[in-house]
Amino acid sequence: MTAIPAQPLPTAPVPPARVEELRPAGRAPLCFVIDSDASIRHFLSLIMHGAGLDTEEFADGHGLTAALARRTPDAVFLNIPLESAEAIGCVVALGQRGYSGYVQLMSSRGSAVLAHVKGIGDQHRLLMLPPLKKPFETSAILKVLQDLKLGEPPSVAGRVDLEEALTNNWLEFWFQPKIDLRKKQLVGAEAFARVRHPVHGVLSPGAFMPGAKEASLVTLSEIALAQALRAGLNFAKLGVNLRLAVNIPVNALVKIAIEDIVQKYRPQYDKWPGLVIDVTEEQIVTDLKLASDLTKRLAHLNVKLAIDDFGRGYSSLVRLKELPFAELKLDRAFVADCGTDKVNAPLCKTVIDLAHNFGSIAVAIGIEKAADALALVSMGCDYGQGFLLGQPMPEERFVSLLRQRASSQKQPAAAAGGGARPLEKRRA
Repeated sequence: MTAIPAQPLPTAPVPPARVEELRPAGRAPLCFVIDSDASIRHFLSLIMHGAGLDTEEFADGHGLTAALARRTPDAVFLNIPLESAEAIGCVVALGQRGYSGYVQLMSSRGSAVLAHVKGIGDQHRLLMLPPLKKPFETSAILKVLQDLKLGEPPSVAGRVDLEEALTNNWLEFWFQPKIDLRKKQLVGAEAFARVRHPVHGVLSPGAFMPGAKEASLVTLSEIALAQALRAGLNFAKLGVNLRLAVNIPVNALVKIAIEDIVQKYRPQYDKWPGLVIDVTEEQIVTDLKLASDLTKRLAHLNVKLAIDDFGRGYSSLVRLKELPFAELKLDRAFVADCGTDKVNAPLCKTVIDLAHNFGSIAVAIGIEKAADALALVSMGCDYGQGFLLGQPMPEERFVSLLRQRASSQKQPAAAAGGGARPLEKRRA
């Protein structure tokens, strides 16, 4: 390999301040992601957003150079393509600017190329992290963020009041694919609330739900229901009819005008697959009459209930047998390591069988390992959700993937493949 001469080193008698020292108080950490493959950029951004970070994406070094004049990231994730000169140019540009954040190289190329580019970064006094070889998994990226203390939960200072978020219209909904495990087809999606704060970035419910007032929870539930129905219509316009799911607390569910909201926002066509409202087992099992009333109240609307965290209160679940729940979502404690754990596997199978005995669809949540997904198929589990199959993503990203899916299915090769692939796979 012909070595590319390094540019003159930046002269600085005093080491530059670390990026985290310069970051405004309360601002979410920022990562730049440079990769010519748009799907990889989006994949990395989704992981980082889920960890509480903000991101900017660039296809090449030109975008990076322009962005460095505006913002200073805490870390730069840089892919080394087939022609490594592009990546070397990015490293040199960072060095010439005296960049004081971290640089994470990524590539499917050989170790010699990675070592060469890393060496140039070392010469420029950059904080070069151990390179990542592609393909890598979600856990590898999360470990990097955690080791750098960038992927920690939002601090107390970063928490926001739900009422404030509602007032300022910071709320948005992300969608996670739901996959038929046997057919390997997309069958639905679940909506998750997020807050996009002007300072703290994208925040998960743990940053705005604790301590929320009941009135705010009712308002959030009304918005969530309307947004899920509206999103379903948007997806249907792309030719994809998905049954969407949304989480609503039981105490809020009984207070909102469900009939009015559904009639106003539901798609007006005969093949509408309906909506699923997730309620936790803990909330519903204590009042079976309420559960019965709700299922009857919602039936004519094509809206059904599903039990979340199914199996946690196993001893009382037999009391639910007569109630028509559409789905029973296995508690993630049963799903984790069900493919290898000799204790967890039979428990998982028992809960799946119980769901089927109730006449319900068994949904495994929190699937993160291929071995667990294969085991769940052998156990007869119907649907699955989790980082292995697809991460929660903004609606525009979900729509983009649906368009890609529709386009690929029109091609002869895709038609011969027999089914859609999971969205936003966990490996990159």
